[in-house]
Amino acid sequence: MEKNMGSSTLYYLFMFMRFLVLLSGFHLMVTDSSPSVVQHPLCHGSDSSALLEFKQSFLIEKFASGDPSAYPKVEMWQPEREGSDCCSWDGVECDTNNGHVIGLDLSSSCLYGSINSSSSLFRLVHLLRLDLSDNDFNYSKIPHGVGQLSRLTSLNLSSSRFSGQISSQILELSKLVFLDLSSNPLHLHKPNLRNLVVNLTQLKKLHLNEVNISSRVPDVFANLSSLTSLLLENCGLHGEFPTGIFHLSSLQFLSVRNNPDLTGLFPEFHHTSSLKLLALAGTSFSGRLPTSIGNLDSLVELNISSCNFTSGLIPSSLGRLIQLTSLDLSRNSFSGQIPSLSNLKELDTLDLSYNQFIGEIPSWLMNLTRLRRLYLAGNRLEGPIPSSLFGLVNLQCLYLESNYLNGTVDLNILSEMKNLIELQLSNNSLSLLSSININATTLPTFKALGLNSCNVTVFPDFLQNQDELEVLLLRQNKIHGPIPKWLWNTSKETLAYIDLSHNFLTGFDQNHPVVLPWSRLRILDLSYNMLQGFLPIPPQSQRMN
Repeated sequence: MEKNMGSSTLYYLFMFMRFLVLLSGFHLMVTDSSPSVVQHPLCHGSDSSALLEFKQSFLIEKFASGDPSAYPKVEMWQPEREGSDCCSWDGVECDTNNGHVIGLDLSSSCLYGSINSSSSLFRLVHLLRLDLSDNDFNYSKIPHGVGQLSRLTSLNLSSSRFSGQISSQILELSKLVFLDLSSNPLHLHKPNLRNLVVNLTQLKKLHLNEVNISSRVPDVFANLSSLTSLLLENCGLHGEFPTGIFHLSSLQFLSVRNNPDLTGLFPEFHHTSSLKLLALAGTSFSGRLPTSIGNLDSLVELNISSCNFTSGLIPSSLGRLIQLTSLDLSRNSFSGQIPSLSNLKELDTLDLSYNQFIGEIPSWLMNLTRLRRLYLAGNRLEGPIPSSLFGLVNLQCLYLESNYLNGTVDLNILSEMKNLIELQLSNNSLSLLSSININATTLPTFKALGLNSCNVTVFPDFLQNQDELEVLLLRQNKIHGPIPKWLWNTSKETLAYIDLSHNFLTGFDQNHPVVLPWSRLRILDLSYNMLQGFLPIPPQSQRMN
């Protein structure tokens, strides 16, 4: 019996050991098949306290940010003792290896208040990226403390009401790749633009729109071989623009708009160019538009409006720029017939207004089926408006005023153009068909309607169905008699500008003073008519101003 008991004990011991081996193998198998969990370090306490201190130094005000989707990102930041890790806070980015804060995006965060060099923000010395755009820093100067953030590669302070001279400490941020100080009442004089470019040699994007620079554009820009975006709009630039900048092979976005004293000429362009945006509107660039502009195969937007280009014809090579979505050549002195641009099927906006183009409106425009805005005003175009033009059903804006167009216009032809909100036919030799022929219910809903000098003889009845008009122009027509009562019910909440001058109007179709019903009215021109009786009374909102 003892022998049997000994054998049993050995047997159970053997089975138990075997079970342990199997259990160990099962554990290894489960461990090997389970995904590894990486434990990231928590935010450093010093960084967390700096962030909380920064939060407490500002008020949260909705008006401090212009973006409609703005919200206070800092509102949910809480001390770590309540179980919160600052690396998980909205707008905060941490290094996954050491837990230091390396990114802070507080754009459009409704922050209101001043900032100075003692701000706890400048204790975040590991920051690589800082975005404080679209807040209100109450016209503070950019603090010298920004120089302590020596690792910064990206700094965005745009639209945040910083003011005064741009801090020289910015020049110490030698690793900056992206710098945006746009849309602030800042000036860049000492240091100046050249100092900035010489010191920040790694820049890829430099945006200084509306910063008062008041200087020439330095040639050293042509040395920034990595530059991809240069925006210097409305900066008071003057002198001749360096042509070498156009030849930077990495440059994609170039805008120097609204610098009227900035001169320059277009160079010969190469196929190696990466330009997508080229905007020179409102400068004094002059000369010709070179045929080689057709080499800019990546170009999406070209805007040379209101420059001094005077050398005649538009090169047909523009038709090769099939990526173009916006082409604005307005307010120059281009002449001749409009060359075919029918290959530009991506065009959304075409503005050729206020040049000296002749001939008829080209029928090939119907090929531009994505066109939403077409401006041909202020040229010498003649003949009737081609019916094919009204087949552009995506058009929102059509401006044909101040040409030599003739013929009769039946507004019923607009019935398929449901997206049209702005129509300007004024100052041609056109005649509008009598209002009784117009089906008012099928017409588009207009915001701006210009029918000056269109031989209109009665108030167009279709206006009774328009409830979103902001501008109504019926100047210099042949409208006789009283102003109808129904006009006072037209677009009551929206009309701001009404021109009924130079007609044969006799007064108001009622026997008491008219209180004008349009709450947003700014201009009502009734001059050069035959008015008698009571003068109209301005709307209540205007009497209170």
